[in-house]
Amino acid sequence: MTMKTIASQKVSFGEKVGYSLGDGTANLIFQMMMMFQLFFYTDVFGIKATAAGMILLFARFFDAFVDPMVGILADRTQTKWGKYRPWLLWTALPFAVFFVLAFTTPDLGERGKIIYAGITYTLLMTIYSFNNTPYASLGGVMTSDIKERTSIASVRFVTATIATFIVQGLTLPLVTKFGGSPNSSSGWLWTIVIFAALGVVLMIITFFTTKERIAPPPNQKTSIKQDFKDILSSRSWKAMFILTLFLFTTLAMWGSSMSYYFNYVVEKESLFAFLKQIGLTGSVGNLGLGGKILDAFGLIVYQPENVFAVGFSLFNMVGSIIQLLGVILLSGFLSGIFGKRDVFIVCLTLTAVFTGLFFWISPSNIEGLFVLNILKSLAYAPTVPLLWAMMGDVADYSEWLNFRRATGFVFAGIVFALKTGLGLGGAICGAIIDAFGFVANTVQTPEAIMGIKLTSGIIPAATFLVSMIALFFYPITKKKNEKIQLELAERRSKSE
Repeated sequence: MTMKTIASQKVSFGEKVGYSLGDGTANLIFQMMMMFQLFFYTDVFGIKATAAGMILLFARFFDAFVDPMVGILADRTQTKWGKYRPWLLWTALPFAVFFVLAFTTPDLGERGKIIYAGITYTLLMTIYSFNNTPYASLGGVMTSDIKERTSIASVRFVTATIATFIVQGLTLPLVTKFGGSPNSSSGWLWTIVIFAALGVVLMIITFFTTKERIAPPPNQKTSIKQDFKDILSSRSWKAMFILTLFLFTTLAMWGSSMSYYFNYVVEKESLFAFLKQIGLTGSVGNLGLGGKILDAFGLIVYQPENVFAVGFSLFNMVGSIIQLLGVILLSGFLSGIFGKRDVFIVCLTLTAVFTGLFFWISPSNIEGLFVLNILKSLAYAPTVPLLWAMMGDVADYSEWLNFRRATGFVFAGIVFALKTGLGLGGAICGAIIDAFGFVANTVQTPEAIMGIKLTSGIIPAATFLVSMIALFFYPITKKKNEKIQLELAERRSKSE
């Protein structure tokens, strides 16, 4: 079975939804690592923040070899299902297994735990590459239609945002429900088992519901050396690499830090009063039907000192809902008018401003924290689908310029930047809070609180701005993109 090369192709809504479910799997894992991996290592697993941060960074050395290799293998895969789809099927179960292992707490000493964490995290990141690089590449070969590609990305990130809502909103309540506290190792294990099983199902559905429609030019010769030369000489690819690196460094740093922020900085009495005001507190045996349903997911708090899990989960869920609405209502609309790059620049600038304000807001101003989170999430939302849609444009740009296409290799570099950012963000957060004197499961000193606030506000605001600056070097404007698509359409129609 050969893939049909076509100039433009409408993709059914069902196929878009099927494709999006794969990102549901990726985000069940990615969001867990971004938001809770560092917290898990320090407050549950029991190792120091600096050591945990170095574990996150150590795996990046392997990624430097693994990610390009995955892109090369995916581009050269030939099956009846295409180049990229089969990898989703082959990696679904290993992905789940390594996910569970990475959040399992063995009965070992500190050195043994560090070694175990290093091995399991590296394995998880390796299988992430073998799964996510082909998955991202698949989105670049489902259609060559600019609007359809943005539509696919938008549907994809609706599902991704739902997965984000589940992970950020339900993880700590479920952990507490299964284990009795947010620090329960058994609670973490059972929560991850549920997420991992769900991820396998979603990824298999993606495999069976998607199609590859764009093939490399028929006369293209295989050349790893030329693949490297093409992307390293591509201004658009380099701009996207820097954007992705700093963007995910920022997201990982802020996500990691906010779990500490809510647990150690936010005033618990004020948070309890806020939760009581909106009906998320109660007493045993005195809950109505709605309260019992919420309590089944661990979303009812009974004592002021136990507000962390519910308060932080509510904070994340509100942000996820706002982001979902922003993706649905704003992303395609704004990019269709102004172009992807310009929308990205404006939205990242606003996101940086709102992120920086977390440094100055009072820990007792709970309403203000939630309002600031709403503004930040709304500003960031339109950018969420654009990154991967723009990478499909980069693959097209490379084909237009070099008369060669290596979609997997193009996306592999960006996945490497994403994972490097994930490791850097966690490592930076861990190193800073450790340097300021953070000690897990204790009352923090003013210096330690300052470290947490820096990684929650000023520093991620600065790195968001670096991402924004990289976009000024991205050459694919809306007008140029339309020209590229027209010329590629002509070439592909001639080769059919």
